[in-house]
Amino acid sequence: HTDVVPPGDLNNWKTNPFNAVVKNGKLYGRGSSDMKSAIASFVVAAIRFLDENNLKFNGTLSLLLTADEEGDAEFGTKSVVKWLKKKKMKIDYCLIGEPTNPNKLGEMIKIGRRGSVNFFLEIFGSQGHIAYPEKAINPIDSILNICSKLNEPFDRGSKNFQPTTLIISSIDVSNKVTNLIPGKANMRFNVRFSDNFKSKEIISIINKRIKSITTKYKLKSKVSGESFLNQSEILTNSISESIKKVTNINPILSTAGGTSDARFISEICPVLEFGSIGKTMHKTNEMVEIKNIKKLTEIYFEFLKNIFYR
Repeated sequence: HTDVVPPGDLNNWKTNPFNAVVKNGKLYGRGSSDMKSAIASFVVAAIRFLDENNLKFNGTLSLLLTADEEGDAEFGTKSVVKWLKKKKMKIDYCLIGEPTNPNKLGEMIKIGRRGSVNFFLEIFGSQGHIAYPEKAINPIDSILNICSKLNEPFDRGSKNFQPTTLIISSIDVSNKVTNLIPGKANMRFNVRFSDNFKSKEIISIINKRIKSITTKYKLKSKVSGESFLNQSEILTNSISESIKKVTNINPILSTAGGTSDARFISEICPVLEFGSIGKTMHKTNEMVEIKNIKKLTEIYFEFLKNIFYR
């Protein structure tokens, strides 16, 4: 996916975020790290592989590119997976070019991801004058207690997954004056969960925790994806050996980080993620080193040889 998000304050950019600019051996631009450079490397590696094999090899090779990965992601990979299922078309393996490496190219392969649920909570109180709190019910008091309750541990993680975490992203009462107790309060939060849970279980736990504080609430949830671990020995060895050959690094197998389109692909075939260094993704002055684009291309080329000629 091209994965281009808003650039933020343009004054914080040293270059135009929507132009590709090369300076000091680095390519700057929005989406350069996450993950346009991987797309470029995929394409060049595929062309080289096809040229060197005169288009003759045992299998088929497809590229799936989408601009719809951030946000709801309803019309990109998710739709293609539905189409593939409907057409009964089989994919043996999939590699996604997410920027999986924290600091150095070759460090990490993603073999799965935690699940994710977004929550939208509305707490109801009773509006009143701030000088007469006994005549009102302040929903902020409930919100504070709910925050404490929600932040209780869910688990300790599992063999392949980090512990489940809950992060509060917004608390708002839309109060413009100082002498008014608001009638309701809103909160947004996200839960990233390990393979110890399904999303339905997480939603049930959240409801129970809120109900232990108050029953005057409305909760909405949107599941971004279930946790998954879907690799194969052939796929994992093929990319690992390619990384080792090009970088001389033995990559770590990880499930850390956010969600990706792999959550949709995992429904139909083994899937791994490996791409560039993610240190600057989504940040101002996002960049990728030219030498690493070339190395990534070489890794993908070696991967294609490994996967088709093992």
